[in-house]
Formats: sequence, structure tokens, C-alpha cells
Amino acid sequence: MNLQKEMHAHRKTLIAERLPALLAEDLALAQRFHDVRGFSALVRACEYHLTNACNIRCKGCWFFEFGHDKSAKENKDIEAWREFASAQRKRRVNTALLIGGEPTMFPERIEAFVDAMRFVSISTNGLKPFPNVEPFRNVTVFISLFGGGPLDDELRAIKPSGTPFTGLFDTALENYRQDPRATFVYAVSEDGIAHIEPTVRRIRDNGNVVSFNFYSKYNTGHPLKMLNEQRLLAEMLRVQAAYPEVVLNHPAHIRAMVTGKAWCGTFGYDTCPSVSQDHPDNAQRMENGNPTLPFFNTWKADLQTLERCCTSGHCDDCRDSQAVYSWLMVSLASSLESLDTLRMWVEVAESYWRQFIWSPYHPTARPADVQAPTEPAIEGTPA
Repeated sequence: MNLQKEMHAHRKTLIAERLPALLAEDLALAQRFHDVRGFSALVRACEYHLTNACNIRCKGCWFFEFGHDKSAKENKDIEAWREFASAQRKRRVNTALLIGGEPTMFPERIEAFVDAMRFVSISTNGLKPFPNVEPFRNVTVFISLFGGGPLDDELRAIKPSGTPFTGLFDTALENYRQDPRATFVYAVSEDGIAHIEPTVRRIRDNGNVVSFNFYSKYNTGHPLKMLNEQRLLAEMLRVQAAYPEVVLNHPAHIRAMVTGKAWCGTFGYDTCPSVSQDHPDNAQRMENGNPTLPFFNTWKADLQTLERCCTSGHCDDCRDSQAVYSWLMVSLASSLESLDTLRMWVEVAESYWRQFIWSPYHPTARPADVQAPTEPAIEGTPA
């Protein structure tokens, strides 16, 4: 038995031995656990670079900083996209995470995934509106935001020609006002600590929600080096507590993003589950015994080539919010030390799913929407 299979068997045994006794101590938590575990088991995701093109050039954007736009030729045949999305679904992938470049530039490609997949999300810079009409009403829209306040224009409002402009955040707010699909993904920065609460307040007043991310300064040489880590962390936690219906992150997720540490260990390449399973560079990671996301791959826009992982591939510099969330969610076996750590896992999982319009945990969902899975669970999922 290789290490991966041995560790997987150990986790299953640990869960079988310890979980029932913990759940018996709190029946209400037990129901929440079964609900969120059941929904998590339904979601089988891959990530897709929908295009190499973008209508702005953000400072520190890993996609362009590391030449991902030049590493594979973009397929421009819409029929090829439809066939590809359908083939992915036949491989049991039912969730598409569409990034770029800028996906809103190619709505017909998004529609190809909507037709093929059960759950679809896009990541956009917010400059273009994404129509809130069929077939896109159930597509989650993640809107990027860097730094907050005037820093957002400084960091993101740059045309491909290099010419700066102003009002990008204002434009995004207008494009997605009162849009239930929209979650602002706010990459906070130690340079913008004073902007965090006013920015969150503007998002709230616009009828939207926000998920904190962490701004990595990829173009500085020291992406994660911070002088004010504790001040930044304290302010993020304070604002989350002050606006719990607007800021979707769980406090433990915020701490893990900023510090790289959580109750279940330390985040990094050896533990991050959001790596392409079929990429040859990840062979050792796939065999090291740590849990991964079944079926997960990140595909380039040529529809043939795999990226190493869900972001830059520069793992020492990464603290991506979604990758950190995935790491916490696959750590159930490491969350059984006590009822408190199990409750932490349940709360983190619930907060993660709040980001998605198609999730029963989304703020617009009704409590009755949380129900037993309608598809079989997949062995090795985050649950």
C-alpha cells in the first residue's frame, strides 16, 4: 500500500472511530455536519482559464506576472469549448470555476459550461457587467478588489496599454448593484488597513457581500513579507465581527490566510489540495499522504494543457483565499480532537459555501434548501 492509500485509510478509520461520539454530544451540530458534508460531497470541481485576454492589467496579477497568458494558445472555436465542457462533465466533473484573463469578455464560452455543468462560477475584474438573465442567473460572480479605497485604482485601474484610469471600484459597484450572484473578493493589503471598513461598508450599502482575500505583492520580490501582520489580522477580524452578514469569511479562515496556520496544520504546497491531479509536477504531492480534491485540474485556454495548480504555481508566495478554504475543508480528520474543533470545521465549511449563489448556504437561500445530497458522494472529497 502506498503512502497516499495508507493515509487515506487512516483518515477513514479515524473518522469512523471518533466522529460518532463527538456528534452524539451535540445533536444540533450533528445535523449541521451531515448537511454540509452532504452538500460538499456533491461538488466536483475543476478550474478553467476561459481566455488569455483581459481588459485591464492589475499590478501583482499572477496571471500576467508569470506569463500564463503566453504559455498556451487560446482556443477560439466555440464548438470546441462546448465539446470540451461536455467531455469534462462526462468525467464526473460538475462544477466549473472560470477564470482568465477576463471571462465576461466571452459570455458564449461561459454559456457552454452553464449548459454542461451543474454549478458554475466566474471571476471578473468588474469592469464589464455580466447579464443577470437566463441562462446566467445561477452563476456565481466573484469580483476582484485590491487594497480598498484609492488603492484599488492604483493597483487595478490600468489599461492594457499601461494608461491608468479611475473609478474601477465605482464601476463594479454600479454593474453589480443588488445582484445576488455577486461576491466581492477583497484582497486586503497591509498598505490599506485604514480602507478595510469603509470598503466593506460600501459593498454592504450596494447590496452585495464580500469575502476577504490576501493581496500578494508578486511584483515586489517579497509577496508575503509584512511589517504589520498582526495589525492587519486584527482589523480584518474586527470588521468581520462588525459586519457578519456582509463579510462571509470565518475568523479561522482569516487567520489561516494571513498567518498560514490553522488548527489542522500549516498551509503550503505539501498540504494544499488545489493542485492539478494529472500534472506531472504534482506526482510527489499526490503521493505524500495529504488529502486532495478528487478530479481537480486547472486547464489552460487551449483546452489541452494543465496548469500546476489553481493560481500562480509559485507556492511559497501563495495564500489564495479559495485554496486556503479548500485546505481547511479537506481537514476533517484533523478536526476531531474535540467537539470545539469539529464545530470549527462545520462553521468553516458553511462559511465557504455562503459565497456561491447556487449553494443552499448562500445568504439568499432558505433554510429548507439545505437538504440531503441527490448525487452519490465521491470518495476523498473535502467531506
